[in-house]
Amino acid sequence: MPQFHQPGRRGFLRRSAQLLLAGSAVPLASPVMAAVPEARTLSFDNTHTSEHIALVYAFGEQFVSQALTNLNHFLRDHYSGEVGLIDPQLFDVLHRLRQELGVEQPFQVISGYRSVATNNTLRNTRGGGVARHSLHMEGKAIDVRLNGVPLTDLRDAALSLRMGGVGFYPHEQFVHVDTGRVRSW
Repeated sequence: MPQFHQPGRRGFLRRSAQLLLAGSAVPLASPVMAAVPEARTLSFDNTHTSEHIALVYAFGEQFVSQALTNLNHFLRDHYSGEVGLIDPQLFDVLHRLRQELGVEQPFQVISGYRSVATNNTLRNTRGGGVARHSLHMEGKAIDVRLNGVPLTDLRDAALSLRMGGVGFYPHEQFVHVDTGRVRSW
């Protein structure tokens, strides 16, 4: 009787990631891939471009390079179209936020990556609130909200994680999170 090799969990995860990276027909956001143990998922709605994205961005400790590329493009500077490199740790902060809040709905993105030129323009045309050395320019910050989640709950959850900076902007209706040092304003 022939024997069949049953790959272990790590082998299954490695093979799943290889299939994704090889450009298989399985989409990054498929329910099958999202159900894989240790799969980390995120979804976003961009408030400026009306685009939507939902995907598996990591398996265990491994980030999925195509997912990161897709997220870099999705979170591009919506003023200039310039694409920056987003810190993958920022995605982990957002994933942990959704877990902490017990929600699955998409983050509504107000601002992701910002080019130096865009940041300078915003600094000079807004009445404050845009940092000269903004972490948005380094791909280490994002301004978000979650539909149906009070901003104070989102802020409090972000603060409880102690994974970076947290800014609270109730009048503008968003919370800033970043992967810089732990601080709040």
